Amino acid sequence: MEKDFYFQYAAVEDKHWWFIGRRRILDKLILRLNLPENAKILEAGCGTGGNLLFLARHGQVEAMELEETARIFANQRQVTTVKAGSLPDKIPFENEKYDLIVAFDVIEHLDDDVAALQALRNHLKCDGWLVLTVPAYQFLWSHHDDINHHRRRYRLKGLQQVVRKADFTVHYSSYFNTFLFPVVAGVRTLQKLLRIDNKSQISSDLNLPSVPINKFLTILFATERHLINKFRLPFGVSALIVGQKI
Repeated sequence: MEKDFYFQYAAVEDKHWWFIGRRRILDKLILRLNLPENAKILEAGCGTGGNLLFLARHGQVEAMELEETARIFANQRQVTTVKAGSLPDKIPFENEKYDLIVAFDVIEHLDDDVAALQALRNHLKCDGWLVLTVPAYQFLWSHHDDINHHRRRYRLKGLQQVVRKADFTVHYSSYFNTFLFPVVAGVRTLQKLLRIDNKSQISSDLNLPSVPINKFLTILFATERHLINKFRLPFGVSALIVGQKI
């Protein structure tokens, strides 16, 4: 991601409907894993730290992040000491084993996603869990992906293949952000058809809507938490997967 945008992310990720809704979905998903008491958790690529507090409710959290600007913001939260690190070769917790490793919108940034997941697998306990989220569908590619230095977006089948190649058992996978998918897909398709310059999109994506709209979108998005892990949603702006080291 361009470094300037870490300031924008840090400014809105505690209030913006997308971040809040995603956290509520992931919080419920992790709760259903029935982690042991005082579970050891690693967030790989924690960005500016918006997920650290909710993860800490599930166990003892450690975190790593490549970008210094993001680490500064994440460490200001004083949840854990976020260390410099990157995948697959620079994980700063050499001898640690975890009950859960999460990587939320991380592996799409990497040249070798399989190698990254294999490296994370080495830091999981036997029967430990992996939870990933990624952006979905290559046809949704936009300037948002360019500015975030994405390498790819995923179809669910492709994500499953990557996780299995890294020697994980897939327990659950689904698209999410399904309710708003038609709006997002329609806007991005129209932009491409009309050749509309969307270089300002990243800024608009991060703008906080009015309080009533932000609240409505938060509730709409977060409602999907009641479906996740029960049903596989057929499409969505994002995808998630739960894997296990057997």
